[in-house]
Amino acid sequence: MFDKVLTIFRVKEIRNKLLIVGLVLVCFRVLANIPVPGVNAEALRNFLSGNELLGLLNVFSGGSLDTLSIVMLGLGPYITATIIMQLLTMIFPKLKQLYYEEGAQGRAKFNRIARYITVPLAALNTYAFLRILTSQGVIGELGMVQILINVVVVTAGTMILVWLGEIITEQKLGNGTSLLIFAGIVSGLPLTLRNAYISYTAGTTPITTYLIFAVLALIVIGGVVMINEGERKVPISYAKRIRGNKVYGGVSTYLPLKVNQAGVIPIIFAISILLFPQFFGQILAAFWPSVGTVVNEWSQKLITNQVVYAAAYFFLVFVFTYFYTSVTFDPAEISKNLQRSGGFVPGIRPGESTGGFLKKIISRVTLFGATFLGLIAVLPTLIQLFSKTQSLTIGGTALLIVVAVALDTAKQIDSQVSVREYDTLR
Repeated sequence: MFDKVLTIFRVKEIRNKLLIVGLVLVCFRVLANIPVPGVNAEALRNFLSGNELLGLLNVFSGGSLDTLSIVMLGLGPYITATIIMQLLTMIFPKLKQLYYEEGAQGRAKFNRIARYITVPLAALNTYAFLRILTSQGVIGELGMVQILINVVVVTAGTMILVWLGEIITEQKLGNGTSLLIFAGIVSGLPLTLRNAYISYTAGTTPITTYLIFAVLALIVIGGVVMINEGERKVPISYAKRIRGNKVYGGVSTYLPLKVNQAGVIPIIFAISILLFPQFFGQILAAFWPSVGTVVNEWSQKLITNQVVYAAAYFFLVFVFTYFYTSVTFDPAEISKNLQRSGGFVPGIRPGESTGGFLKKIISRVTLFGATFLGLIAVLPTLIQLFSKTQSLTIGGTALLIVVAVALDTAKQIDSQVSVREYDTLR
Protein backbone atom coordinates (compact mmCIF):
# COMPACT_ATOMS: atom_id res chain seq x y z
CA MET A 1 0.00 0.00 0.00
CA PHE A 2 2.77 2.42 1.02
CA ASP A 3 4.75 1.52 -2.12
CA LYS A 4 1.76 2.43 -4.30
CA VAL A 5 1.43 5.80 -2.57
CA LEU A 6 5.11 6.47 -3.29
CA THR A 7 4.59 5.38 -6.91
CA ILE A 8 1.78 7.92 -7.32
CA PHE A 9 4.15 10.78 -6.47
CA ARG A 10 7.13 9.19 -8.24
CA VAL A 11 5.47 8.94 -11.66
CA LYS A 12 5.46 12.39 -13.26
CA GLU A 13 2.27 11.90 -15.32
CA ILE A 14 0.15 10.81 -12.35
CA ARG A 15 1.68 13.52 -10.15
CA ASN A 16 0.79 16.22 -12.70
CA LYS A 17 -2.77 14.92 -12.97
CA LEU A 18 -3.15 15.08 -9.18
CA LEU A 19 -1.82 18.64 -9.16
CA ILE A 20 -4.32 19.68 -11.85
CA VAL A 21 -7.22 18.10 -9.92
CA GLY A 22 -6.05 19.78 -6.70
CA LEU A 23 -5.79 23.18 -8.42
CA VAL A 24 -9.31 22.82 -9.87
CA LEU A 25 -10.71 21.94 -6.43
CA VAL A 26 -9.00 25.01 -4.93
CA CYS A 27 -10.57 27.20 -7.64
CA PHE A 28 -13.97 25.68 -6.81
CA ARG A 29 -13.63 26.47 -3.10
CA VAL A 30 -12.57 30.06 -3.91
CA LEU A 31 -15.67 30.55 -6.07
CA ALA A 32 -17.85 28.94 -3.38
CA ASN A 33 -16.83 31.67 -0.92
CA ILE A 34 -17.67 34.68 -3.12
CA PRO A 35 -21.22 35.66 -2.04
CA VAL A 36 -23.78 37.52 -4.09
CA PRO A 37 -24.33 41.10 -2.80
CA GLY A 38 -26.73 41.94 0.03
CA VAL A 39 -26.80 38.61 1.91
CA ASN A 40 -27.83 38.40 5.57
CA ALA A 41 -25.50 35.58 6.62
CA GLU A 42 -27.20 34.92 9.97
CA ALA A 43 -30.68 34.76 8.40
CA LEU A 44 -29.35 32.43 5.70
CA ARG A 45 -27.86 30.00 8.24
CA ASN A 46 -31.10 29.95 10.25
CA PHE A 47 -33.16 29.41 7.09
CA LEU A 48 -31.02 26.49 5.86
CA SER A 49 -30.76 24.85 9.30
CA GLY A 50 -34.55 24.91 9.64
CA ASN A 51 -35.16 23.41 6.20
CA GLU A 52 -33.82 19.88 5.71
CA LEU A 53 -34.62 19.79 2.01
CA LEU A 54 -32.58 22.91 1.32
CA GLY A 55 -29.86 21.40 3.50
CA LEU A 56 -29.78 18.41 1.14
CA LEU A 57 -29.76 20.78 -1.82
CA ASN A 58 -26.72 22.41 -0.19
CA VAL A 59 -25.03 18.97 -0.19
CA PHE A 60 -25.54 18.56 -3.94
CA SER A 61 -24.38 22.13 -4.57
CA GLY A 62 -21.06 21.20 -2.98
CA GLY A 63 -21.60 23.39 0.10
CA SER A 64 -21.98 26.58 -1.98
CA LEU A 65 -25.53 27.33 -0.90
CA ASP A 66 -24.77 28.09 2.76
CA THR A 67 -22.69 31.11 1.67
CA LEU A 68 -25.10 32.06 -1.15
CA SER A 69 -22.08 32.20 -3.42
CA ILE A 70 -21.96 32.91 -7.14
CA VAL A 71 -21.89 29.11 -7.65
CA MET A 72 -24.69 28.49 -5.13
CA LEU A 73 -26.57 26.09 -7.44
CA GLY A 74 -23.47 23.96 -7.83
CA LEU A 75 -23.86 21.27 -10.47
CA GLY A 76 -27.51 20.64 -9.64
CA PRO A 77 -28.92 22.05 -12.93
CA TYR A 78 -26.38 20.04 -14.96
CA ILE A 79 -27.24 16.84 -13.09
CA THR A 80 -30.93 17.52 -13.66
CA ALA A 81 -30.32 18.18 -17.37
CA THR A 82 -28.40 14.90 -17.70
CA ILE A 83 -31.21 13.01 -15.98
CA ILE A 84 -33.78 14.62 -18.31
CA MET A 85 -31.71 13.58 -21.32
CA GLN A 86 -31.47 10.00 -20.07
CA LEU A 87 -35.23 9.89 -19.55
CA LEU A 88 -35.77 11.25 -23.07
CA THR A 89 -33.89 8.24 -24.47
CA MET A 90 -36.99 6.21 -23.53
CA ILE A 91 -39.15 8.44 -25.75
CA PHE A 92 -36.89 9.29 -28.69
CA PRO A 93 -35.10 6.34 -30.38
CA LYS A 94 -32.53 8.68 -32.00
CA LEU A 95 -31.36 9.86 -28.59
CA LYS A 96 -31.12 6.26 -27.39
CA GLN A 97 -29.04 5.38 -30.45
CA LEU A 98 -26.85 8.47 -29.86
CA TYR A 99 -26.16 7.53 -26.23
CA TYR A 100 -25.84 3.74 -26.43
CA GLU A 101 -24.72 2.89 -29.97
CA GLU A 102 -22.57 5.70 -31.39
CA GLY A 103 -19.67 5.35 -28.98
CA ALA A 104 -17.57 8.21 -27.59
CA GLN A 105 -18.58 10.65 -30.32
CA GLY A 106 -22.29 10.06 -29.62
CA ARG A 107 -21.75 10.47 -25.86
CA ALA A 108 -19.92 13.76 -26.46
CA LYS A 109 -22.84 15.08 -28.53
CA PHE A 110 -25.30 13.83 -25.90
CA ASN A 111 -23.42 15.70 -23.15
CA ARG A 112 -23.26 18.85 -25.30
CA ILE A 113 -27.07 18.88 -25.57
CA ALA A 114 -27.28 18.40 -21.77
CA ARG A 115 -25.09 21.48 -21.31
CA TYR A 116 -27.42 23.52 -23.52
CA ILE A 117 -30.38 22.47 -21.34
CA THR A 118 -28.41 23.37 -18.19
CA VAL A 119 -28.47 27.11 -18.99
CA PRO A 120 -32.28 27.69 -18.86
CA LEU A 121 -32.61 25.30 -15.90
CA ALA A 122 -29.97 27.23 -13.94
CA ALA A 123 -31.62 30.58 -14.76
CA LEU A 124 -35.06 29.34 -13.67
CA ASN A 125 -33.71 27.79 -10.45
CA THR A 126 -31.83 30.98 -9.58
CA TYR A 127 -34.89 33.18 -10.07
CA ALA A 128 -37.15 30.91 -7.99
CA PHE A 129 -34.57 30.58 -5.21
CA LEU A 130 -33.95 34.33 -5.04
CA ARG A 131 -37.71 34.85 -4.68
CA ILE A 132 -37.80 32.37 -1.76
CA LEU A 133 -34.85 34.07 -0.01
CA THR A 134 -36.42 37.50 -0.50
CA SER A 135 -39.70 36.35 1.06
CA GLN A 136 -37.77 34.91 4.05
CA GLY A 137 -35.77 38.12 4.60
CA VAL A 138 -32.42 36.49 3.82
CA ILE A 139 -31.79 39.11 1.14
CA GLY A 140 -33.43 42.49 0.66
CA GLU A 141 -35.94 43.39 -2.03
CA LEU A 142 -34.33 43.21 -5.45
CA GLY A 143 -35.31 45.18 -8.51
CA MET A 144 -35.65 43.53 -11.90
CA VAL A 145 -32.18 44.72 -12.97
CA GLN A 146 -30.58 43.27 -9.81
CA ILE A 147 -32.46 39.99 -10.24
CA LEU A 148 -31.35 39.77 -13.87
CA ILE A 149 -27.71 40.43 -12.94
CA ASN A 150 -27.79 37.78 -10.19
CA VAL A 151 -29.46 35.26 -12.51
CA VAL A 152 -26.78 35.82 -15.17
CA VAL A 153 -23.93 35.63 -12.61
CA VAL A 154 -25.18 32.45 -10.89
CA THR A 155 -25.96 30.77 -14.23
CA ALA A 156 -22.44 31.60 -15.41
CA GLY A 157 -21.09 30.18 -12.13
CA THR A 158 -22.90 26.89 -12.77
CA MET A 159 -21.45 26.63 -16.28
CA ILE A 160 -17.95 27.37 -14.91
CA LEU A 161 -18.37 24.43 -12.52
CA VAL A 162 -19.47 22.21 -15.42
CA TRP A 163 -16.25 23.20 -17.21
CA LEU A 164 -14.12 22.55 -14.09
CA GLY A 165 -15.79 19.16 -13.67
CA GLU A 166 -14.90 18.21 -17.25
CA ILE A 167 -11.27 19.20 -16.65
CA ILE A 168 -11.16 16.79 -13.70
CA THR A 169 -12.84 14.00 -15.68
CA GLU A 170 -10.26 14.38 -18.47
CA GLN A 171 -7.50 13.49 -15.99
CA LYS A 172 -9.09 10.01 -15.55
CA LEU A 173 -8.68 10.12 -11.78
CA GLY A 174 -12.39 10.18 -10.99
CA ASN A 175 -15.66 11.72 -12.11
CA GLY A 176 -15.39 15.53 -12.09
CA THR A 177 -18.98 16.20 -11.04
CA SER A 178 -18.76 13.75 -8.15
CA LEU A 179 -15.39 15.07 -6.97
CA LEU A 180 -16.65 18.67 -6.84
CA ILE A 181 -19.61 17.58 -4.69
CA PHE A 182 -17.20 15.50 -2.59
CA ALA A 183 -14.95 18.53 -2.02
CA GLY A 184 -17.91 20.65 -0.92
CA ILE A 185 -19.06 18.03 1.61
CA VAL A 186 -15.58 17.46 3.05
CA SER A 187 -14.96 21.22 3.33
CA GLY A 188 -17.81 21.48 5.86
CA LEU A 189 -16.32 18.78 8.14
CA PRO A 190 -14.08 21.11 10.23
CA LEU A 191 -17.04 23.39 11.03
CA THR A 192 -19.14 20.37 12.07
CA LEU A 193 -16.38 19.13 14.38
CA ARG A 194 -15.96 22.62 15.87
CA ASN A 195 -19.69 22.89 16.61
CA ALA A 196 -19.67 19.43 18.20
CA TYR A 197 -16.70 20.44 20.39
CA ILE A 198 -18.40 23.69 21.45
CA SER A 199 -21.56 21.73 22.31
CA TYR A 200 -19.52 19.27 24.37
CA THR A 201 -17.53 21.91 26.30
CA ALA A 202 -20.75 23.83 27.01
CA GLY A 203 -22.18 20.69 28.64
CA THR A 204 -25.31 20.67 26.48
CA THR A 205 -24.52 17.21 25.03
CA PRO A 206 -23.30 14.31 27.25
CA ILE A 207 -20.29 12.19 26.26
CA THR A 208 -22.47 9.06 25.90
CA THR A 209 -24.37 10.76 23.07
CA TYR A 210 -21.11 11.32 21.19
CA LEU A 211 -20.02 7.70 21.73
CA ILE A 212 -23.35 6.35 20.46
CA PHE A 213 -23.16 8.75 17.54
CA ALA A 214 -19.61 7.60 16.66
CA VAL A 215 -20.58 3.91 16.76
CA LEU A 216 -23.69 4.58 14.66
CA ALA A 217 -21.62 6.55 12.15
CA LEU A 218 -19.17 3.64 11.75
CA ILE A 219 -22.07 1.21 11.23
CA VAL A 220 -23.59 3.49 8.58
CA ILE A 221 -20.24 3.87 6.78
CA GLY A 222 -19.77 0.08 6.82
CA GLY A 223 -23.29 -0.39 5.44
CA VAL A 224 -22.69 2.18 2.71
CA VAL A 225 -19.47 0.43 1.62
CA MET A 226 -21.12 -3.01 1.69
CA ILE A 227 -24.17 -1.97 -0.35
CA ASN A 228 -22.19 0.22 -2.74
CA GLU A 229 -19.75 -2.62 -3.53
CA GLY A 230 -22.36 -5.40 -3.37
CA GLU A 231 -23.31 -7.13 -6.60
CA ARG A 232 -25.11 -10.21 -7.87
CA LYS A 233 -22.90 -12.18 -10.27
CA VAL A 234 -24.85 -13.85 -13.07
CA PRO A 235 -22.70 -16.58 -14.73
CA ILE A 236 -22.21 -16.19 -18.50
CA SER A 237 -20.73 -18.84 -20.82
CA TYR A 238 -19.61 -18.39 -24.42
CA ALA A 239 -19.94 -21.11 -27.02
CA LYS A 240 -16.85 -22.23 -28.93
CA ARG A 241 -16.56 -20.89 -32.46
CA ILE A 242 -14.02 -22.02 -35.05
CA ARG A 243 -12.79 -19.55 -37.65
CA GLY A 244 -10.11 -20.98 -39.89
CA ASN A 245 -7.49 -22.55 -37.68
CA LYS A 246 -8.45 -20.53 -34.56
CA VAL A 247 -10.96 -21.35 -31.82
CA TYR A 248 -12.86 -18.47 -30.19
CA GLY A 249 -15.05 -18.50 -27.09
CA GLY A 250 -15.47 -21.45 -24.79
CA VAL A 251 -14.84 -19.30 -21.71
CA SER A 252 -16.97 -18.50 -18.67
CA THR A 253 -17.39 -15.12 -17.04
CA TYR A 254 -20.14 -13.29 -15.15
CA LEU A 255 -22.44 -10.29 -15.50
CA PRO A 256 -22.25 -8.06 -12.38
CA LEU A 257 -25.61 -6.62 -11.24
CA LYS A 258 -24.95 -3.99 -8.58
CA VAL A 259 -27.23 -3.79 -5.56
CA ASN A 260 -27.19 0.00 -5.80
CA GLN A 261 -27.55 0.27 -9.57
CA ALA A 262 -28.98 3.82 -9.48
CA GLY A 263 -26.42 5.55 -7.22
CA VAL A 264 -27.72 8.77 -5.64
CA ILE A 265 -29.90 9.71 -8.65
CA PRO A 266 -33.19 8.61 -6.97
CA ILE A 267 -32.42 10.90 -4.02
CA ILE A 268 -31.93 13.81 -6.44
CA PHE A 269 -35.26 12.94 -8.08
CA ALA A 270 -37.03 12.84 -4.71
CA ILE A 271 -35.52 16.16 -3.58
CA SER A 272 -36.62 17.79 -6.85
CA ILE A 273 -40.21 16.56 -6.38
CA LEU A 274 -40.39 17.65 -2.73
CA LEU A 275 -38.86 21.06 -3.49
CA PHE A 276 -41.03 21.68 -6.54
CA PRO A 277 -44.18 22.89 -4.68
CA GLN A 278 -42.14 25.47 -2.77
CA PHE A 279 -40.41 26.80 -5.88
CA PHE A 280 -43.65 26.69 -7.85
CA GLY A 281 -45.45 28.60 -5.06
CA GLN A 282 -42.86 31.38 -5.14
CA ILE A 283 -43.20 31.75 -8.91
CA LEU A 284 -47.01 31.82 -8.59
CA ALA A 285 -46.75 34.42 -5.81
CA ALA A 286 -45.08 36.81 -8.25
CA PHE A 287 -48.12 36.72 -10.54
CA TRP A 288 -51.05 35.44 -8.41
CA PRO A 289 -50.27 36.23 -4.75
CA SER A 290 -53.37 34.52 -3.31
CA VAL A 291 -52.73 31.21 -5.12
CA GLY A 292 -49.01 31.35 -4.36
CA THR A 293 -49.70 31.87 -0.64
CA VAL A 294 -51.93 28.78 -0.50
CA VAL A 295 -49.33 26.62 -2.27
CA ASN A 296 -46.55 27.92 0.01
CA GLU A 297 -48.55 27.20 3.18
CA TRP A 298 -49.36 23.65 2.01
CA SER A 299 -45.74 22.89 1.08
CA GLN A 300 -44.49 24.34 4.37
CA LYS A 301 -46.82 22.07 6.36
CA LEU A 302 -45.52 19.06 4.42
CA ILE A 303 -41.89 19.91 5.13
CA THR A 304 -42.33 20.77 8.83
CA ASN A 305 -44.25 17.56 9.62
CA GLN A 306 -41.29 15.20 10.08
CA VAL A 307 -43.32 11.96 9.98
CA VAL A 308 -45.17 12.86 6.77
CA TYR A 309 -42.01 14.27 5.23
CA ALA A 310 -39.96 11.14 6.05
CA ALA A 311 -42.68 8.82 4.72
CA ALA A 312 -43.05 10.80 1.47
CA TYR A 313 -39.27 11.05 1.04
CA PHE A 314 -38.74 7.29 1.59
CA PHE A 315 -41.56 6.38 -0.81
CA LEU A 316 -40.27 8.66 -3.58
CA VAL A 317 -36.68 7.39 -3.26
CA PHE A 318 -37.91 3.77 -3.30
CA VAL A 319 -40.06 4.29 -6.41
CA PHE A 320 -37.46 6.33 -8.28
CA THR A 321 -34.78 3.67 -7.60
CA TYR A 322 -36.85 1.11 -9.51
CA PHE A 323 -37.70 3.68 -12.17
CA TYR A 324 -34.13 4.81 -12.82
CA THR A 325 -32.81 1.24 -12.77
CA SER A 326 -35.34 0.32 -15.45
CA VAL A 327 -34.11 3.28 -17.53
CA THR A 328 -30.40 2.49 -17.29
CA PHE A 329 -30.60 -1.33 -17.29
CA ASP A 330 -32.44 -2.93 -20.22
CA PRO A 331 -32.56 -6.74 -19.80
CA ALA A 332 -33.94 -7.25 -23.34
CA GLU A 333 -31.06 -5.29 -24.92
CA ILE A 334 -28.46 -7.09 -22.79
CA SER A 335 -29.89 -10.50 -23.73
CA LYS A 336 -29.73 -9.54 -27.43
CA ASN A 337 -26.09 -8.46 -27.10
CA LEU A 338 -25.23 -11.70 -25.33
CA GLN A 339 -26.94 -13.73 -28.05
CA ARG A 340 -25.09 -11.85 -30.81
CA SER A 341 -21.72 -12.52 -29.16
CA GLY A 342 -22.49 -16.20 -28.52
CA GLY A 343 -23.00 -15.78 -24.78
CA PHE A 344 -25.70 -17.41 -22.68
CA VAL A 345 -26.72 -17.98 -19.05
CA PRO A 346 -26.26 -21.69 -18.22
CA GLY A 347 -29.64 -23.40 -18.01
CA ILE A 348 -31.51 -20.48 -19.64
CA ARG A 349 -32.47 -20.29 -23.32
CA PRO A 350 -30.90 -17.31 -25.16
CA GLY A 351 -33.14 -14.43 -26.25
CA GLU A 352 -36.43 -13.64 -24.50
CA SER A 353 -35.96 -16.25 -21.76
CA THR A 354 -32.61 -14.70 -20.80
CA GLY A 355 -34.19 -11.22 -20.81
CA GLY A 356 -36.97 -12.40 -18.49
CA PHE A 357 -34.45 -14.09 -16.19
CA LEU A 358 -32.30 -10.95 -15.94
CA LYS A 359 -35.40 -8.82 -15.33
CA LYS A 360 -36.45 -11.02 -12.41
CA ILE A 361 -32.95 -10.97 -10.91
CA ILE A 362 -32.53 -7.18 -11.19
CA SER A 363 -35.99 -6.67 -9.66
CA ARG A 364 -35.04 -8.71 -6.57
CA VAL A 365 -31.62 -7.08 -6.23
CA THR A 366 -33.09 -3.59 -6.61
CA LEU A 367 -35.46 -4.27 -3.69
CA PHE A 368 -32.48 -4.20 -1.32
CA GLY A 369 -30.91 -1.20 -3.08
CA ALA A 370 -34.17 0.80 -3.01
CA THR A 371 -34.77 0.04 0.68
CA PHE A 372 -31.18 1.00 1.51
CA LEU A 373 -31.37 4.30 -0.39
CA GLY A 374 -34.70 5.15 1.25
CA LEU A 375 -33.28 4.54 4.75
CA ILE A 376 -30.14 6.54 3.92
CA ALA A 377 -32.29 9.46 2.72
CA VAL A 378 -34.44 9.65 5.88
CA LEU A 379 -31.60 8.79 8.30
CA PRO A 380 -31.12 12.38 9.61
CA THR A 381 -34.87 12.71 10.26
CA LEU A 382 -34.99 9.35 12.09
CA ILE A 383 -32.01 10.32 14.29
CA GLN A 384 -33.66 13.64 15.19
CA LEU A 385 -36.95 11.90 16.01
CA PHE A 386 -35.36 9.33 18.34
CA SER A 387 -32.52 11.41 19.85
CA LYS A 388 -34.58 14.61 20.23
CA THR A 389 -31.47 16.62 19.35
CA GLN A 390 -30.69 18.81 16.35
CA SER A 391 -26.97 19.20 17.04
CA LEU A 392 -25.89 15.73 15.88
CA THR A 393 -27.13 14.16 12.68
CA ILE A 394 -25.61 11.62 10.32
CA GLY A 395 -26.06 12.82 6.76
CA GLY A 396 -26.64 9.49 5.05
CA THR A 397 -26.76 11.06 1.58
CA ALA A 398 -23.49 12.91 2.18
CA LEU A 399 -21.86 9.71 3.47
CA LEU A 400 -23.10 7.79 0.44
CA ILE A 401 -21.57 10.35 -1.92
CA VAL A 402 -18.28 10.62 -0.01
CA VAL A 403 -17.77 6.84 0.26
CA ALA A 404 -18.80 6.14 -3.35
CA VAL A 405 -16.55 8.90 -4.75
CA ALA A 406 -13.61 7.89 -2.54
CA LEU A 407 -13.88 4.24 -3.65
CA ASP A 408 -14.24 5.15 -7.34
CA THR A 409 -11.31 7.61 -7.25
CA ALA A 410 -9.10 5.10 -5.41
CA LYS A 411 -9.88 2.45 -8.04
CA GLN A 412 -9.07 4.79 -10.92
CA ILE A 413 -5.79 5.92 -9.33
CA ASP A 414 -4.90 2.28 -8.64
CA SER A 415 -5.58 1.38 -12.30
CA GLN A 416 -3.29 4.23 -13.44
CA VAL A 417 -0.52 2.97 -11.13
CA SER A 418 -1.00 -0.64 -12.26
CA VAL A 419 -0.69 0.37 -15.93
CA ARG A 420 2.60 2.20 -15.21
CA GLU A 421 3.93 -0.80 -13.24
CA TYR A 422 3.00 -3.12 -16.10
CA ASP A 423 4.77 -0.88 -18.64
CA THR A 424 7.99 -0.95 -16.60
CA LEU A 425 7.95 -4.77 -16.48
CA ARG A 426 7.67 -5.21 -20.28
